[in-house]
Amino acid sequence: MTAELKCFKAYDIRGRVPDELNTDIAYRIGYAFASYLEAEHIVVGHDIRLTSPELCDAVVEGIRDTGCDVTHIGQCGTEEIYFATFASGTSSKPGTVYDGGLVVTASHNPKDFNGIKFVREGARPISGDAGLPEIQQLAEQSTFTKADIRGKLGRDEDKSAYIKHLLSYIDVSELKPLKVVVNAGNGGAGSIIDLLEPHLPLEFIRIHHQPDGHFPHGVPNPLLEENRAATADAVRSHDADLGIAWDGDFDRCFFFDENGDFVEGYYLVGLLAEAFLSKSSNEAIVHDPRLTWNTIELVEGKGGRAVQSKTGHAFIKQVMRDHDAVYGGEMSAHHYFRDFAYCDSGMIPWLLVVELLCHKNKNLSVLLAACQQAYPVSGEINRTVADAKAVLAAIEAHYQGAAVAVDKTDGLSMNFADWRFNVRMSNTEPLVRLNVESRGKSALMQDKTEELLAFVEA
Repeated sequence: MTAELKCFKAYDIRGRVPDELNTDIAYRIGYAFASYLEAEHIVVGHDIRLTSPELCDAVVEGIRDTGCDVTHIGQCGTEEIYFATFASGTSSKPGTVYDGGLVVTASHNPKDFNGIKFVREGARPISGDAGLPEIQQLAEQSTFTKADIRGKLGRDEDKSAYIKHLLSYIDVSELKPLKVVVNAGNGGAGSIIDLLEPHLPLEFIRIHHQPDGHFPHGVPNPLLEENRAATADAVRSHDADLGIAWDGDFDRCFFFDENGDFVEGYYLVGLLAEAFLSKSSNEAIVHDPRLTWNTIELVEGKGGRAVQSKTGHAFIKQVMRDHDAVYGGEMSAHHYFRDFAYCDSGMIPWLLVVELLCHKNKNLSVLLAACQQAYPVSGEINRTVADAKAVLAAIEAHYQGAAVAVDKTDGLSMNFADWRFNVRMSNTEPLVRLNVESRGKSALMQDKTEELLAFVEA
């Protein structure tokens, strides 16, 4: 066995290049992935990072040495690999069945990092709970036996089937000529916007649009407050109707209203649930436990069924399958769709929001105002702690006497008459993550947030 590969994380592969992830390790991972799946055909692609093409080439070599064929779709977003894997091939190779797919990407991590995300047949998840430990074990073996007949390599960069699928979620004839700021963060989203533009009556104001692995405007991570100003300023200066920003592999999108104000991802879950339930009621909607009251109220008010899942893509996807849910959303801006093989997309959400704005003929701030006032939130707050388990236990002991409900689906959730909180441990860091919301009482939410933070920090 070789040394432990530290790039294997809870949900995917991430590591600093070249010490934690390099072409040798990438070869091993490709070989291990194909071997684990006993695959005959795998689809691969990569993001815009400078090291991604060579790492992807190394992965391909490993896959082919098992005798498995490879289709390489070139530079792409994570969701394009999902689509290719579940949609029976790309548009120029209809009917091709892939046993799995992978994308070389580090999404929003620092620019000296890279990583790999995997799916198996039908774009089903591979994670630390199912598949990733086995792939790691295979990748760490010392010898690799090459197949007698090496797998073939083909390329297919035709995105037309993917674009057609994205457009199927909306009625383009209902759209109005809105002005939309789009900030790709020099990641991969810009090329998809360019392909969608001829089909939409929208005016796009592009900023940081060109793919550039040097990240001249910072790593594309709109969750960082310092990265939001460019989008917000462009919305205001162009008097736009909406602003959208993506992370590097555009599996998440983030919204700014017509005033340039950043929208908490929590409220988008309710808005997207409403978008689906307005077309078909009595559907299941899956949400995570961190912030819940707004989502539950909107879903039940529209005749839907709100279903809670543990945070994380593998859990959300499985719960959606179990309940045949049309949509699932996390407050972290991951949005999952039944018709997208229960996978997350950063393109489908903004198309649905634009359609909703046009249908209701209202600004985004107006659509969200009632929810924001009804359920003010703290936003997720992270704190480094020495012993996260001890912190959660102490919080539970302190508050349990007054709680009307306690839930441990994911971390610790405690409900009270007019406020609630969720506190959970990070899977990868010595952190606790806190979220607080109230029923229409912003001052109470702020007081309880400060109270809990003081408790954590003590």
